[in-house]
Parts: sequence; structure tokens; C-alpha cells
Amino acid sequence: MTRGPAGVLNPTPTPPRKTRAAALSIASNTILIVLKVVAGAITGSIAIITEAIHSSIDLVASVVAYFSVRKADEPPDESHPYGHEKVENVAAGIEGMLILVGAGIIIYESVRRLIDHAGVEKLGIGIAVIGFSAVANAIVSTYLYRQARLTDSPALAGDAAHLRTDAFTSAGVLVGLVLVEVTGMQELDAITALVVAVAIVWAGVQILNRSTRVLVDEALPAHELAAVRGAIEEFGAAEVAGFHKLRARGAGSRRYVDLHVQFRHGTTLERAHALAHELQGAIRAQLRGADVLIHLEPEDRRERWRDDPPSAG
Repeated sequence: MTRGPAGVLNPTPTPPRKTRAAALSIASNTILIVLKVVAGAITGSIAIITEAIHSSIDLVASVVAYFSVRKADEPPDESHPYGHEKVENVAAGIEGMLILVGAGIIIYESVRRLIDHAGVEKLGIGIAVIGFSAVANAIVSTYLYRQARLTDSPALAGDAAHLRTDAFTSAGVLVGLVLVEVTGMQELDAITALVVAVAIVWAGVQILNRSTRVLVDEALPAHELAAVRGAIEEFGAAEVAGFHKLRARGAGSRRYVDLHVQFRHGTTLERAHALAHELQGAIRAQLRGADVLIHLEPEDRRERWRDDPPSAG
């Protein structure tokens, strides 16, 4: 979707790769949950049960991501004239909260197991399942991260962070189970689960932080704003006298940029309109097809090439 100087929206198609990636995450999480629940029931390991809980939350997050990227791809409508891209940021926030809820459950159950001195058995099955889980999550999360970068999708990035965290925590649980098997210290099972919970909390806080910054319309990162300024200053049209009131923000995978461009005295409206279209194209080339709104102004020598400090739009 792009916006002309008059504010007309032109939808652009979004690749279906985001929905395919989210669907793969749902499938992999479903399989891993079944394996972990069975292994947890056989061994009685709270660390494995913890992993099953973590994967269950990941599954919910993957479902949320799947539907959010589908919704975000819908074109603007009468009730959402700016589009639905922020649905992805809402989904990422939900994923972060789900991670924190799961961590709370894990901590409670781990402490209870430590108090009750619960034991584990038949760890060979559990070690095999958790090892497989770590490898599978590492592969799927790497794929999701790649798709998130290609599509600039916060929902996929959040889902990938879930699975990457799950891969690391599975590796931690694997180490803990091996130590229990070697040393016979049953408490290591619950202690490992507690360490895993701390890692999960950290991942959840990071995801919440990223999604919240976008939802409150924080300005784009400095390097992206610099790219916009560079595109404007390198535009080179003789009729362009300056620009100011540059503002830019993000919503899902979309970037929104608006600014005031000053044209020299004598420039016709038709010529200024055509130049504004060209400048939009130059900015979009720097920010993956950003939605650019340009306000046309006559030259004011007192404000020539003045760029106000960027603020969220």
C-alpha cells in the first residue's frame, strides 16, 4: 500500500510466505507437545513437563501469529483506513504475555517439586525427546527468523523468538536430565526447570518491549530516519528548496513517513505534484515500500532545509 500526495491509498500485494511460515510453526509445535507430554508422563520429570507447557504456549502464540499476519495483510477498509498492520504488533505483545504466564506456571511447579522431593525415572526416553525438540526448534526458528527479516513481520519475529528460546531451554533441560542420570541428584530436575523459567521471562520481556514501542508510535530507528533524510537530500530537483516536519513510525511490517516539502517560487502545482511522486519513490526505495505522505509548501527562506527533530506520527 502506498499513499500519494493527495492521500490516496494504493494497495500492494503482500507475499503469502508469512502465513506459510506461521503454519509451519503451528505444525512443529503440535508434534513437539505430543512428544513432550508422553515423555513427561513416562519419566515424571518436571523439566520435561515444563518443556511441554512452554511448547503449548508456543503453539498458542503460533496460532495468534498465523491469524495476525493474515489479518495484517488485509487492505485498508472504511473502519481501518490506515490498514491492519498493527495487528501484528498486538499479536507480538500477546505472545510476550503468554511467555510470562508460562514462566509463572513453571516456577510454581518447580518449587512445589523441590518441596515434595519428587523423583524421576526412565530418563532415556526423556533425553531423546528433549534432544530432538532442541534440534527441531532450532531449525524452525532459524527459518522463521529468515522469513521475518524478508517480510519485516513482528509477529513472525516474536514466534521465532519463542522457538529459539524453546531450543535453548530444551538444551538446558537436556543437560539437567543427563546430570540427574549421571549423579542421581533428583533435585537437579526442578532446579533446571527454574533456570529455564528465568530464560523464558527474559524472552517475554524483550518481546513485550519491542511490541509496546510500536503500539505507542515510537519514531523509527535512527538509521532508518537517516536513510529517509539521505533520500530527500540526494533527490536533487532544482525546484525543491527544502523540507521539514519529518515524522516516521512503524506498524507491523509497514513504515509510515510524512513530511513537508518546500518548492521554490514559481514552481507550478502540477510540477510540484509530479516531483512529490518522484520523491515518494526515492523514499520508498530506502524503506521497503513505505507509505509516504508529502505536504506541498511554497519556499520559506527562513526555514530552508530545516529538519525538525523527528517525532512519532
